Amino acid sequence: MKVGAVIQARMSSTRLPGKVLLNVGQRPLLHQIILRLEAAKLLDTIIVATSTSTPDDEIEEWCHAKGVSVFRGSEENVLQRYYECAKAFQLDIIVRVTADDPFKDPQIIDQLVDRIKSDNYDFVCNNKPVSFPEGLDVEIMTFPVLEESYKNAESDFEKEHVTQYVHRRWNSFKTYNLGSDENNASKRWTIDTQEDLDFAREVYKELESSGIFMAEDILSLLKSKPQLELINNEVSRSTLYSKSKNSSNE
Repeated sequence: MKVGAVIQARMSSTRLPGKVLLNVGQRPLLHQIILRLEAAKLLDTIIVATSTSTPDDEIEEWCHAKGVSVFRGSEENVLQRYYECAKAFQLDIIVRVTADDPFKDPQIIDQLVDRIKSDNYDFVCNNKPVSFPEGLDVEIMTFPVLEESYKNAESDFEKEHVTQYVHRRWNSFKTYNLGSDENNASKRWTIDTQEDLDFAREVYKELESSGIFMAEDILSLLKSKPQLELINNEVSRSTLYSKSKNSSNE
């Protein structure tokens, strides 16, 4: 079974345009996310799925320069973009990744990939209900589930937010949610605003020299330097995330 992480990324972010190629630590945000995914043991491939919109030419050029697989599809119908990408790369299992999360944890990803493969789940995640920090979301589905979502989703909401077809029909699929030992749902580890970017940069400044750091390393840092969380604690949270669904920004 071919397992692929598909990173949805675009330049035209509403609140922080071009954020995916802004530096976080020593590298662009998109590069940091890819490095973290490369640390996962159970991923066979990593693909950046961007849109055919002209501003996203820059993302494609960056991917080509770095030797990263890239796919371009619909800007608004992200579900269609995912489906066509998964089909083009012949993926059996799709790990959905958003390009605004600089702290994706490869250990959590591997845990959930192992779960969907070993127990034949249709869809696994760690955000229903939410117990991990916002930005550590992991959602994984089989290709047949992605195909069903693509073919049957009718609302613009479900087409824009890739996994909402499943979330809204949770009991129609064989699903699994991974919960955290400690409820950290109130923590914000994603990038939508300048304050979020400032927070991420401070964390990377503290931890990047140690290589790929994990969620527990960030939690330890925040316990020793709680003032860091004041940087972005006034940023409004994603309405999707606050409803314990999923974060879906690019």
